[in-house]
Amino acid sequence: MPALSRLTATETRLFFREPVLVFFTLAFPPLLLVVFGAIPAMREPSDDAVGLRAIDLYVPITVALGLAMFALNSLPQLFATYREKGVLRRMRTTPVEPRAMLGAQLLMALALSAATALVVLAIGRMAFGVSLPRHLPAYLVGYLPTALAMFTIGLLIASLASTGKSAGAIGTLVFFPLVFFAGLWLPRESMPDVLRSISDFTPLGAGVQSLQDATVGHWPQPLHLAVVLGWAVLAGIPAARYFRWE
Repeated sequence: MPALSRLTATETRLFFREPVLVFFTLAFPPLLLVVFGAIPAMREPSDDAVGLRAIDLYVPITVALGLAMFALNSLPQLFATYREKGVLRRMRTTPVEPRAMLGAQLLMALALSAATALVVLAIGRMAFGVSLPRHLPAYLVGYLPTALAMFTIGLLIASLASTGKSAGAIGTLVFFPLVFFAGLWLPRESMPDVLRSISDFTPLGAGVQSLQDATVGHWPQPLHLAVVLGWAVLAGIPAARYFRWE
């Protein structure tokens, strides 16, 4: 455990040396929420959302966006670049096992994405009067499986990509459909029935609905928890099978 904590701290310091990754994974989601909140129409009650304002709906969407950016952009590129440069191969000659690197990256990703989520929730509350989650345990039950699903998808991308650039390209291709069905451009409440049904079976769509349920005081629906856990299994098995250290 001490070795893992030291490696996690080292990887975190290295991450903060990449300003582009830092901006898009940590700063962009809160800034996007500020931009949305500055639009007057976003602060008006919506008939589609049973009296909720659009900005109320966009807080859990922005939390999910932060997860997606870390899982689909940062994590695959970091692992693929380490493999491309031989970092993982050289680790085999040290007392630190390569799987410790995997654990350190996942811990870093979870900690920083959770920090981004807290910043988003704080901005939503203080700047726009968005209610904090009424059911914190339910919120964690919705957030953690969604994070697990997204990170395993990111590791699957890292397993398939041969270079950092290809990992970034694959991650981007996966990113846009997932955030669409999460409601980034059109909230789930405003989607046609067909799109909303598809959204229920995507990891971010199901995750966002779980977060929204917890925000208003309900437990996530079993269907949505089953969907995100199913994605974690479907992505995790091939990610473990095909992951290459060199």
